[in-house]
Amino acid sequence: MSNVYEERSAMIAAGELQSFVPFGREHCKNHPNAVNLQLRQLQPASELWSSDGAAGLVGSLQEVTLHEREKEFWQLRKGSGSSAGQVEYEEELYAAGNMVIWSRGSKGQASNVYKAFTVDSAVQQVLRWCSLGGPLNLRSISIVEQTVCIAQSTCVNVHSVSGKDFISPLPFQVSTLWPTKFGLLFERKNVMSDAPLSPPREHLPTLFSMLHPVDEIAPVVCSSTGLFDIPRIQYVSDSMLRVVFTCCDPSIIMTYDMVQCTHTVWALRKVTPEEQSMVLKCPEQATLVQGILGASFLNNHLRNSCGLDSPGSPLHCHALHNQNRMTSSPSMHSRAHSPTISNMAALSRSHSPGMASPSFSGAQRFNLSCHSLSARGHSLLPLSNSTLNETLLVPEMEPIKPDLCIEQLWSETVSTSREKSCQASKIFLSSDLCENKYLCFLVESHQQLRCVKFLESNNQSQLIFVSVVSVPAKDAAPLEDIGCMLVLETSGSLVLYTGVTRVSKVFVPGLLSPTFSLPGSTARRSTALDSISTPAKGTVRHISKLEEMGMMPSPVSEVRGSVMHHESSWLEDCTFQQAVPHIHALRDAVSNRVTLELSSGSMLRITVPEIATSDLVKRCLQAIRLILPKDTAMKVLIKWYNNYNAPGGPSMHLEWNLFVTCVMTLMGYNTERLAWTHNLHFEVPLSPVIAPKKARPADTGSDEDWEYLRSSDYHWQLSMRQMVSVLGQRASAPPVEEEDSGPALCVDSSALLFPHIPALFYVLHLLYEDLKLDALQRSGAQALVGLLHQLARDLQLEEYIDLYWRDYPSFIKPFTKSCVIDQAYMEQLNWPSFLTAEPPCVFNWLSSCLRGHSVPPFPYMPNICERTRLLVLSYALYVVGDENAVSTEVSKYLTKISAGELRLQCSLAEKLVVWLTSAGFTLKDLELVPFGAALPIRDAIYQCREHPCSDWSEEVCALIGRQDLTKQANKVTLSVGKSSISMAMMMETPVPSEADEEEDGMTDQHPEVTGLIWSQDLREQEVRRLLQSSRPIRVNVPHLPELSDHEYIEEKENKLLQLCQRTMALPVGRGLFTLFSYRPVPTEPLPVPKLNLTGRAPPRNTMVDLNSGNIDVPPNMTCWPSFHNGVAAGLKIASASQVESAWIAYNKPKNAELANEYAGFLMALGLNGHLTKLATLNIHDNLNKGHEMTSIGLLLGVSAAKLGTMDMSITRLLSIHIPALLPPTSTELDVPHSVQVAAVVGIGLVYQGTGHRHNAEVLLAEIGRPPGPEMEYCTDRESYSLAAGLALGMVCLGHGSNLIGMSDLNVPEQLYQYMVGGHRRTHTGMNREKHKSPSYQIKEGDTINVDVTCPGATLALAMIYLKTNNRSIADWLKAPDTMFLLDFIKPEFLLLRTLARCLIMWDDILPNAEWVNSNVPQIIQENLGLNEEMPVSQDLNMETLAQAHDYIIAGACMAVGFRFAGSANTDAFECLVGLYNLQTCLSMVLIAISMVMSGSGDLKVLQLCRFLHRRTSGEMNYGFHMAHHMALGLLFLGGGRYTLSTSNSAIAALLCALYPHFPAHSTDNRYHLQALRHLSVLAAEPRLLVPVDVDTLKPCHALLDVTYKETQWYEETTVELMAPTLLPELHLLKEIKVKGPRYWELTIDISRGTQHLQSILSRDGVLYVKLRAGQLPYKEDPQGLNSRLTPNPEVRVFQPEAISDFTSDTALLSFAEYFCNPSKNNKHKQTLFSAILYECVTQENPEMLPTYVAIDQAVSGVEQGQVCETFALGQMRLVLELCESHMKGRGLLLSSEFLPVMKSAIGSALDCWLSANSHLLRAYLKGQTLGEGTDANMLASFLLYHSLPSFRKMTSADLEGSASFPELLMKCCQLGVSVRAVQSLSPLLLGMGLPLPPAAL
Repeated sequence: MSNVYEERSAMIAAGELQSFVPFGREHCKNHPNAVNLQLRQLQPASELWSSDGAAGLVGSLQEVTLHEREKEFWQLRKGSGSSAGQVEYEEELYAAGNMVIWSRGSKGQASNVYKAFTVDSAVQQVLRWCSLGGPLNLRSISIVEQTVCIAQSTCVNVHSVSGKDFISPLPFQVSTLWPTKFGLLFERKNVMSDAPLSPPREHLPTLFSMLHPVDEIAPVVCSSTGLFDIPRIQYVSDSMLRVVFTCCDPSIIMTYDMVQCTHTVWALRKVTPEEQSMVLKCPEQATLVQGILGASFLNNHLRNSCGLDSPGSPLHCHALHNQNRMTSSPSMHSRAHSPTISNMAALSRSHSPGMASPSFSGAQRFNLSCHSLSARGHSLLPLSNSTLNETLLVPEMEPIKPDLCIEQLWSETVSTSREKSCQASKIFLSSDLCENKYLCFLVESHQQLRCVKFLESNNQSQLIFVSVVSVPAKDAAPLEDIGCMLVLETSGSLVLYTGVTRVSKVFVPGLLSPTFSLPGSTARRSTALDSISTPAKGTVRHISKLEEMGMMPSPVSEVRGSVMHHESSWLEDCTFQQAVPHIHALRDAVSNRVTLELSSGSMLRITVPEIATSDLVKRCLQAIRLILPKDTAMKVLIKWYNNYNAPGGPSMHLEWNLFVTCVMTLMGYNTERLAWTHNLHFEVPLSPVIAPKKARPADTGSDEDWEYLRSSDYHWQLSMRQMVSVLGQRASAPPVEEEDSGPALCVDSSALLFPHIPALFYVLHLLYEDLKLDALQRSGAQALVGLLHQLARDLQLEEYIDLYWRDYPSFIKPFTKSCVIDQAYMEQLNWPSFLTAEPPCVFNWLSSCLRGHSVPPFPYMPNICERTRLLVLSYALYVVGDENAVSTEVSKYLTKISAGELRLQCSLAEKLVVWLTSAGFTLKDLELVPFGAALPIRDAIYQCREHPCSDWSEEVCALIGRQDLTKQANKVTLSVGKSSISMAMMMETPVPSEADEEEDGMTDQHPEVTGLIWSQDLREQEVRRLLQSSRPIRVNVPHLPELSDHEYIEEKENKLLQLCQRTMALPVGRGLFTLFSYRPVPTEPLPVPKLNLTGRAPPRNTMVDLNSGNIDVPPNMTCWPSFHNGVAAGLKIASASQVESAWIAYNKPKNAELANEYAGFLMALGLNGHLTKLATLNIHDNLNKGHEMTSIGLLLGVSAAKLGTMDMSITRLLSIHIPALLPPTSTELDVPHSVQVAAVVGIGLVYQGTGHRHNAEVLLAEIGRPPGPEMEYCTDRESYSLAAGLALGMVCLGHGSNLIGMSDLNVPEQLYQYMVGGHRRTHTGMNREKHKSPSYQIKEGDTINVDVTCPGATLALAMIYLKTNNRSIADWLKAPDTMFLLDFIKPEFLLLRTLARCLIMWDDILPNAEWVNSNVPQIIQENLGLNEEMPVSQDLNMETLAQAHDYIIAGACMAVGFRFAGSANTDAFECLVGLYNLQTCLSMVLIAISMVMSGSGDLKVLQLCRFLHRRTSGEMNYGFHMAHHMALGLLFLGGGRYTLSTSNSAIAALLCALYPHFPAHSTDNRYHLQALRHLSVLAAEPRLLVPVDVDTLKPCHALLDVTYKETQWYEETTVELMAPTLLPELHLLKEIKVKGPRYWELTIDISRGTQHLQSILSRDGVLYVKLRAGQLPYKEDPQGLNSRLTPNPEVRVFQPEAISDFTSDTALLSFAEYFCNPSKNNKHKQTLFSAILYECVTQENPEMLPTYVAIDQAVSGVEQGQVCETFALGQMRLVLELCESHMKGRGLLLSSEFLPVMKSAIGSALDCWLSANSHLLRAYLKGQTLGEGTDANMLASFLLYHSLPSFRKMTSADLEGSASFPELLMKCCQLGVSVRAVQSLSPLLLGMGLPLPPAAL
């Protein structure tokens, strides 16, 4: 008798019937825009057919419905982004008219609108939820966003989930858009192909791609092999080739050739650089695209649409449905997921008439003489006629590089013309139950579903197409979740297929299937005649078949809505075909749900049942699929599926019983006759003789159920035993049913699975071992052990039987000899090589590891036994200590596994934790691992918690339980995408006091942080007082008697004018002080503090004003101060702020007087990086006004924002303002001189460090630009020359002698000439004509004016050779050592030369006075050091020498400042302070000191600045004040959060900003443009590290160890700092460590890279730290004397209320209350639990508390003799072995006093039992049958605890024959028995007199 009956007669029931109406349709009716959509006409056709009237009227109504239905289309998909805990839901995308509705809904929740879109014109196509990749310039950052693409006739709208919206015009008429893995594909509509005649093939590309909305459109190319295997690359331009399907995974597309009538599959991939260059080499190819796109289209972008990214399935497919369905159903067009080709005909470019015309008149650049095209076949570029207008000319354009390439993988083979098929109407990917993959396409003309099987080759990108099988079908839909597809057969039946194997029919309750197959009938191919159905013929056929089967269905009440039909009258209406409700089509397959379109026009949503719901059954099926041959596995799975899902099948709790019976039946067992399986009775028995269709059992139950429960083995074990033990009676055995004997118990050897029983047994055993490792799955292991035990008995595997009995002694009866497999048939079994006699037991394997024994590889099934894999490799790595266990040496520990490469950490614990996380292991998983097996993993976690690595991922930090690191990792992750939550968010903004009513612009500092940095004084308030400029100045002038009132007023105003010089200089310092401290509100303008130039005179506080007219005030005095005030206000804005173009424009003042402030505000926005967001139109508007200040601020701002990018648009913007960069024939523009200076510096910024040849050449010439005639270039020449020098230095920054391509310019020689003078060289280049005429005002002759060119040339040399230590160049810059030469050089030039020379010789700079003085020439040192008595030579000018000395010293001091900027180097500070007695150049030395101490707020420097702040008389002009307050700003840079960098870029910025020639008055820009003073911001970098307590989110103090790398000046050094603190430059550091004991230790290893630390510092330097239990922060307990952990001998056991000082965990508090309270428990337990709790809390491992309790319970169970299963005892054994193992100090998570006590208790209990029950152990060793009850359980416990081998092994070792203890010990050691166990056994074994009889063996 065959066990696998004919599957074609099986039937399954579909569930969850629902009437389906797209949610979007109902929503659109209520939408505000629904009036114009006339959606009333989109009602179901069934409502129209119910009208009374003739058939003609119905036909006309059908046409109307068809026409209207074209307006709506929808698609469904599985909800994405749902985590494991969320309910699955469906998403619907519905389009009608000009609306698109995106809704979501699930089984348990009604649909709701997620997003709704309304567009301008009718929606032509909606692409599925596509993925949007990164743009071309950011393609390395793989950010993928989910988007919806809506195609209209003229454009495509793209909406991303994150809120980004794009609108892209279409460059030509498009027929269809397709989503792919890489972007969007779109087909150009072939206008000529709509003509009735056969069109000639056009010579234009037809397929284009768009990778991202901001990328260029590009044609797709095809790679093919030509003659001699030479690859050929051509554009896809065959207009007869239509794309019908695209897929993302794998990346393929399918096309249909309209001439050959064949389908072809292509691989879609990125084009290679070689292919790009090949296609661009052919001029005909390269210019092919331009005609379609034209010049105006190159920068218009179409939106990218990448494939549907559903988490439910790896296959995301998009198919175009056929538009020519031959059917009578009025609802046929509602099937299309995407619009019809004819609907897309209107896709054209509305605002470009030339392109919208069918003639493509813009395509005249196509060269139609390309002859290298193959003949007809699959050629993609055939010769053709063309309708192009070739008379027009368009300018040459750069060819567009193709992005994507297609490569043919498979094509249909057509043998006869009769087999030629129409275009496939539906295409999808499907996989079967054995994970074979198929590409299925429905050919409606042949009523066939063609399934092409394909395989993935070793190269992932290559697919191998194997075979094609045709299945007769009218329609089909994939069911991804269950590995099947639903097929609508030509007869109208619904049939389920898995791959190409038929599973069963699908019965839809309440729905009439047109035909039913007779039982036992064989399927035959339908002929064309059979498929024609007239109303009469069809109805008669249906009735006759129903009568024969006796299955006349009645109406079903659960189907509601439009599905309810009047079936009672269907015979009378049989003349009208549509009244018979039958399935017409399938659509919208999602997971295992599909929509049925009925012939009535209504729709039903049905669910096809899953293959299993129980997790245990699913895993068993996985194991069966893994081990069996694919065809056998397929039969088993289909058999199981049909039995499980039969109509009226079993309820869910019987699923396991059904599975056991099904599998054993397929193995050949008669489950009705087996004692243990016959108790698994249920109403649907599975023996082959029983029909598998019965009614579902009642849920109410019956008396028989109760009787069955009472008679069960389980009931006796758990209930009866306790009763008899209470009564003191001897326990009797449970009721045993005698197994039937006789032929009925024989196994049928012809059964399908009989040969595979050993293999199936083994994989199920491995699954059983895996289930034992999961606490939640232990019940599954218990269920599985019954089946395994039966198979082990029948296969005579006694070691396995012994193992199962030891695991579950209550449920397994050992040694019952009842093999039912005949010995003759045993040879037919396939015994796999991996089935060993020794059973693989995972706990024994782990135990062997702990004892240090060598372990064999443990068997493992990929993707099924993942928990086994994790535990085995964890022990191999951490316990065995094999570092390569998880990488290269996996095969030593696991068989059948392939491991990927992992990044390995330094210690075993780190390796283990990182590896577990990469395998998806979490704390929840760890809680499910049994406590003994989990202990080594917990130990590794504790080690990592104590010594973590700062750059671990968030998952690793969560696993080791470090909330501080988890929060840190979380923030680092967030900063990649969105702006991070920084300190400003976690701190409250201080409320301004009444004194601060006048906004001073400095209220946005962080008081919590600054209060920690400078906690001892009020220096921050003092700085605010010194830098505020918004309040009137106190003008204190004594009223002398001789002064008249008028003179006194003048005196006060003169005094005010002096003080105003200081006030006007304050904003430059204030901008540095408040740097990046404010996050603006987008709805409010930026507050700009007022620049108050009025005064108040005491004692009456009278107003003093400069506008009274009493004294002369310089004109435009406040222009530049206002500009600086605007910059200071703008610099407050933090880089991470959300600043948009609209907000920048919103801040533009209405008042023209504030234009200068707005100009400064624009420059500041550029310096902090926000000006890039200002729209180009706004930039143009601001420049167009011609306001000089605005132009300066804007040009410098955009240049700083684009630092070093060589941005072409900014280059063009700057070039307009620089005459030297304009063509010589261009119109001369009247550009103000200051704007030219700013533009020149801008060029230097944009091209910084690039070594750009052309710009370097121009700038080199501009340094020495001569004055022209007509007064141009005659004023303020010094600042322009300096700017050109600085710009040249920035362009070639740090290049030194490696100026590539500039050797002919002789840059250093030319600069040297500019520096020392000489004959002017003639101008070369395009501007030489401009300089032919000499100036009429300035007579310079042919020599270089060194006074103009020297500063720029000197600094250019310094920057070009910065840090190169080039001594030959440095020698050029030495100060002259003769009096004659000294007389020729200005002292300030000596300062510049000294500074430049030191910057070149960077490594020689030393922070001491000796080095500073070494820069002074010998002649100066000798003569200034002479005694006054000695005569002075007449040739020496002592004043010149003194001046030269001071300036050279100042230059050297500046060099020390640059070299040690931001370092707070003590030696440098003391050196500079010691030199602070120079009479001149005090300002420069002060700035140098501030550079060194930048950001530190040093008190001594603050006192110097305050002293100079008070000096307002004498020589203290505007420039001096600016220098002093810049020094103050640098000292408190960014409120102490920022400091200066010494990178090349930073030094260049500082040279521009701190140029040592400050303005004499507020309008002075002669020598240096004042706006450049703010470039010092570019040298600032955040280096303040702020510890933040992760629990309170408040900044706190923490002790750091900062380790410096070894350098040539010092060895590796570690210094101790109290954070918050400024860190040294990161490249100097090796490691930063948060020290204990207050906080958890944390190490940031910088030697592996600075990215992690930089990301922390860039987010306000927030470093999360966690306070240890019982510790207090430094602020509350500076000395650490108040810690809760202060040594106290009486604290060991503490009261429950004391625990709240250590933890706030509610679980621990509850434990203390209920288990540590003496009133609620006995004294012994209370003491034990208190000690345990104290241990867990103080050691901060509360997760160990359940382990302690579990150990205590296990010991208590053994002591009381209440052991039902031995699981807990086995875990206890692992714990003890771990702590006794060779792990060298690890594994001590458990208290050192606790374990010995527990071990002693167990040993004593088992020894006591053994002494009283030694007869049981003897019986076991003799192989005798054991009785039931407690004693047998205790015996199993004893054997398991002592790891004793099975009785057969011990018998074979002849232990009883031992004459002495040493001999017994030696024999036992060979068996791996511990000495402790030998001691317990020795009295018994040495006392056994008689040897065992052979029969017992």
